[in-house]
Amino acid sequence: LREVPDKIDLMDVSPKQIVSVAASLIPFLEHDDANRALMGSNMQRQAVPLLCPEAPLVATGMEMEAAKYSGQTLFAKNAGVVTSVTSSQIVITGHNSDKDSYPLMKFVRTNQGTCINQRSTVNIGDRVEPGQVLVDSSATEQGELALGQNVLCAFMSWGGYNFEDAIIISNRLVEKDKFTSIHIEKHEVEARDTKLGPEEITRDIPNVGEESLRELDETGIIRIGAKVDPDDILVGKITPKGETELSAEEKLLRAIFG
Repeated sequence: LREVPDKIDLMDVSPKQIVSVAASLIPFLEHDDANRALMGSNMQRQAVPLLCPEAPLVATGMEMEAAKYSGQTLFAKNAGVVTSVTSSQIVITGHNSDKDSYPLMKFVRTNQGTCINQRSTVNIGDRVEPGQVLVDSSATEQGELALGQNVLCAFMSWGGYNFEDAIIISNRLVEKDKFTSIHIEKHEVEARDTKLGPEEITRDIPNVGEESLRELDETGIIRIGAKVDPDDILVGKITPKGETELSAEEKLLRAIFG
């Protein structure tokens, strides 16, 4: 944008204000096609935090600012010495023996079902200055936004296996969990009073084998720490049903087995 200086009354604080935060994180944005830049900025908003975040080697300088104002990183308010570091809290003692406590979020579920897990970047005995990074989150490394991984890419055809949107990755990326992410799902169940009687949360579910109920506790709820697979029972619940007309076969079975 060019204009005669004496005709300019107002100006942006930064040239990056022309584009959004997501677009300002794309390196060499001015050389990209507009449609591809739009796609890139949208994909960054859809990114999920990885198990092992890695800050980008090629950056624009906005990564620190984006992470800072995301609310998921913590910075030292005052100078001091780190006197305590646990998985849930950092304590820094200042020059006047004043203590600053910084609580950490551990495995908190987001609205998108992803996981926020803050990790300390300092150790006991470290001296910190105001504004220094104390905590990294699920999508930051050393205070910088880290949405992906630094991998070696090749743009080529590979026997048709990477046709259109398909991507081929190496075994090493899988084995080292480079693109593994943690998701937290929340399931709720209600026991209501019906016209035929109250519903009941119980482990005693009719016509269900013991193998399917092995991970439920005595109240009928899945135990903490249980590993579940698709279609596994999480909560046992029975609902009263009205009597229906039985077939001859069902009447015989009921007469025999009760």
